[in-house]
Amino acid sequence: MAEFSYRVPLQAPRLEKVVLNVGLGEALTNANAIDNVSQMLATIAGQKPVVTKAKKSIANFKLREGMSIGTMVTLRSRRMYEFMDRLLNAALPRIRDFRGVPRGSFDGRGNYSLSIREQVIFPEIDYSKIDRIRGFQVTIVTTARSDREAFRLLELLGMPFAKA
Repeated sequence: MAEFSYRVPLQAPRLEKVVLNVGLGEALTNANAIDNVSQMLATIAGQKPVVTKAKKSIANFKLREGMSIGTMVTLRSRRMYEFMDRLLNAALPRIRDFRGVPRGSFDGRGNYSLSIREQVIFPEIDYSKIDRIRGFQVTIVTTARSDREAFRLLELLGMPFAKA
């Protein structure tokens, strides 16, 4: 509070939600892909994901409106903090040649997006049961008004940012 000269404790930034998203281009050809990814996200997040559908038809991608093209899950309150704890303390240190997460992935409004290339960095994923290595996006939504405030919040939470 002193660093950003807040007067009221509720002005201090805090985590609002964490969104995990997997986009699946292969879902058009592989019918089991959505089920496998949904199971994987449910294992990582601890709650059932929602299947996302295409909003528009795109002929070049052979995509029609309403087709399933991904899954997502939104975590709030207790599950959000449990996921952040597992991400920061168990998953990120397991990445090969890890030198920190990029500093420039803020959106200008205090939210941070992180791309994870392999789902196997999470300890709860059994390597023998996955059909394919898949990546996903993690978006951390905060109540911070600027990127600087959000950076400081995530830094205090233990986010291992890359050295500048």
